[in-house]
Amino acid sequence: MENNPLKQLAAFGQSIWLDYIRRDLLTSGELGRMIEEDGLRGMTSNPSIFEKAIVESHDYDEDIRSMALQGTGAKEIYEALSQHDVQSAADTFRSLYDKTDGQDGYVSLEVNPHLAHDTDGTIKEARRLWEALNRPNVFIKVPATAEGLPAIQQLISEGINVNVTLLFGVPRYRQVAEAYIAGLEARVAQGKAVKHVASVASFFVSRIDVLVDKLLNILAQGGNEADLAKGLIGQVAIASAKLAYQSYKELFGVVRFKNLVEAGARVQRLLWASTGTKDPAYRDVKYVEALIGPDTVDTAPIETLDAYRDHGITKPSLEKDVAEAVRLLKRLPTIGIDLDKVTQQLEDEGVTKFNLPFDKLMETLVQKGRQYLTEK
Repeated sequence: MENNPLKQLAAFGQSIWLDYIRRDLLTSGELGRMIEEDGLRGMTSNPSIFEKAIVESHDYDEDIRSMALQGTGAKEIYEALSQHDVQSAADTFRSLYDKTDGQDGYVSLEVNPHLAHDTDGTIKEARRLWEALNRPNVFIKVPATAEGLPAIQQLISEGINVNVTLLFGVPRYRQVAEAYIAGLEARVAQGKAVKHVASVASFFVSRIDVLVDKLLNILAQGGNEADLAKGLIGQVAIASAKLAYQSYKELFGVVRFKNLVEAGARVQRLLWASTGTKDPAYRDVKYVEALIGPDTVDTAPIETLDAYRDHGITKPSLEKDVAEAVRLLKRLPTIGIDLDKVTQQLEDEGVTKFNLPFDKLMETLVQKGRQYLTEK
């Protein structure tokens, strides 16, 4: 086994993806190096990542200038830039996609975040982006809102690969998996192939601890529940993810799905997202090391990837202490914390956190366009 901890993850059935995209990563050959040396097997993006890439670098200036002088609007400029990068990255990963028979080698692009509560709008935009990208190894990211669930089912039935994002709770995860399975069943009923239809369910991890730890730290200041609250700090996110994985094994291990497997279907893998450690008091690879297990994906930001390469400890951990995870989550209601309310709050905040950078980017592109037209 190679010494690089990132490459060692594959021995335990986990794929490591990069939660980041920027043009210089593609043009410099750095992405190809990471595929070769780190065993990188995919890439994810979101509006916040693109906003950071476009605003904080000069890689896109000439393209923005050229399109602005042609009268192209901000939204169209963003789509041209983001689609170009996703297509380029997908082309870089294409040989891996072919080699793994469609298991890995994917790059994700998200629908407009303002469509998070618009089922029909999400479906239409996902169809349009899928056709525009024109690559088999891309995912269209759709949020796991209540309105997103029927969109997921419909898109899967049409053979469009979906990365389900902004997923925080086990009950919603089960709904997402059901939507995927129902979409496959609808496709089979239409006599269409399902072999190359792919999906991942992106379960956000560290954000759970960020919010729950705030509540626990307040309770830990005193009172009857202080000691119990202290013992739960930093534990809830990983426990939730472990129970999501147990639900995954249940949902994809029944006869219903095995019938789909016979038709060529593949499982919807759980993808651990938001794996960068937000609290400096925690180990910087905490959310990678704790969730290593088969048929899963971990998408990590550059900083977490670098840290894990340097000092990550790779050993199976996802199914360790599952019974304790169950007991831990059962303790939350006893001290007044409703995890369902917490995860709904995180979902609502997540939509906002994607809308804000998207809107900021649109305004930046408008301003740049005006500047270039003035300089003309």
